[in-house]
Amino acid sequence: MKTDSTTTTKTRPPAGRRTPAAKPQNRRFPGQTSRNLPIVSPAVTQLQTLPAPSAKQQIATRKNQTTLLLAPNNSLFDEIKNLIEQARSRVAYQVNSETTLLYWNIGHRINTDILQNKRADYGQKTVVTLAQQLKDHFGGSSFDQRNLRRMMQFAEYFPDLQIVSPLATQLSWSHFVEVLPLPDSVQREFYLTISLAERWSRQALREKIDGMLYERTLISGKPEKIVRKALSDMRSGAAISPDVIFKSPYFLEFTGLKGVYSEKSLEESLIIHLEQFIMELGIGFAFIERQKRIIIDGEDFRIDLLFYHRKLRRLVAMDLKLGPFKSAYKAQMELYLRWLELNEMQTGEETPLGLILCAEGGREQIELLQLDKTGIHVAQYLTELPPKELLQRELRKSLLQAKERFGAQP
Repeated sequence: MKTDSTTTTKTRPPAGRRTPAAKPQNRRFPGQTSRNLPIVSPAVTQLQTLPAPSAKQQIATRKNQTTLLLAPNNSLFDEIKNLIEQARSRVAYQVNSETTLLYWNIGHRINTDILQNKRADYGQKTVVTLAQQLKDHFGGSSFDQRNLRRMMQFAEYFPDLQIVSPLATQLSWSHFVEVLPLPDSVQREFYLTISLAERWSRQALREKIDGMLYERTLISGKPEKIVRKALSDMRSGAAISPDVIFKSPYFLEFTGLKGVYSEKSLEESLIIHLEQFIMELGIGFAFIERQKRIIIDGEDFRIDLLFYHRKLRRLVAMDLKLGPFKSAYKAQMELYLRWLELNEMQTGEETPLGLILCAEGGREQIELLQLDKTGIHVAQYLTELPPKELLQRELRKSLLQAKERFGAQP
C-alpha cells in the first residue's frame, strides 16, 4: 500500500521493552535561543549552597570595612589621639597640684587653729573630731586622723608656700609624703628639688633617700645658707653648683671587685657596667672616651675616663686611684684640665672639671691644697659596701665634721 511521504509512520516497540525516558530539556522563554541561555558555573552553584555568615562574622566584616575606610586617615587619628593624651596629662598635673595645695592649706589651717588655742589636749581632740566629721560628710579615708596629721606636718615643715607651689605642679603628694620622715629641713628641700630636676618617680626618690644621697653629696657639708642658695638656683633654672652633682663616696659594688685588684681591672669593670656607673654618677653625665690620649711636649698622657655633663656644660676628666689621695695627683689633673680647655672645650661651654676617685680619703691634704678653687674634686669609692648601719654612722660623722670645719672658718 502506498503512503503519503509527508506522513510519519509510528512503530510500537516490541513487547517487553520500555521506551527510554526523554532527556530533560532547558525551558526556553519566548525569543530565547540556545545561545543566550543562562550559564551557571560550578563555583556559583557551590556558593549558593554555603550557609549564611554568622552574626560574629558579619560584625568582623563590618570592622574590616571600617578599618579600610579609615586607613588613609591614620594621621588624623594620631593627631586626635595626641590631643587627648596631652589634655589628660594637663588635667592630671592640675589635679595633682590642686590636691597638694589643698592638703597644705588644710594642714596650715589646723595648725593655726591649734596654736591660737595653745592647749595640747585641744589639738588632740580637734584632729579626732574633725577627722570624724569629714569622714561622715565625704566618706572614705582621705581625711582620716593619719592623713590630717600628715597635712599638718606638711604645712609645718614647708611653711613657705612660694616653695611648695612650683614643686606641687610637678611632684605628686606621695613625693612630699616620702620626705616628711626626714629630720632635717634642708635635706627635705634637697630631695624634692632634685626629684623635680631629674624627674624621679616616688620609687626612685625612696631609693635615693635609702642610699643616703644627700649625705654623700659634697654640698651637704657646706653651711645651710650656701645649700639653700644652690637649691634655689637649681629650681629657678640658674647655673647649677658642681657640689650638687658630685658626691663621696660613690657606691661601685656593682663592679663585683673584692679584695686586691688593679686600676685597669677597676676601669674595665666600670666600662662593662657603664650604665650602672652613670646612674651612680647621676643624671646628666654622658660618656665620651676611655683612655683619652693627649700629647704634651712629645710625651703621651692618658685620661682614664672622659665624660660630659649636660647641665653643667663642662667636660669632666676622671682619674681612678687605688690607694689614698696624694698631693701629686693635683698637678697631674691640672695638666689634663688645662689641655682640655685649650684643645677640647667648645664655644658656650664652661671650663672642664676634674674628679679623682680614690679608694681612701686624704682629707687634710685636700683641705691644704684648696682643690675646690681649682675645679678638682676628690671622692672616695666603695666596691664593697659595709653594713648599712655602719655606713650611715660614718656618713653622718663625716657630715658633722665638715659642718664644724666650715663653722670654724672666718
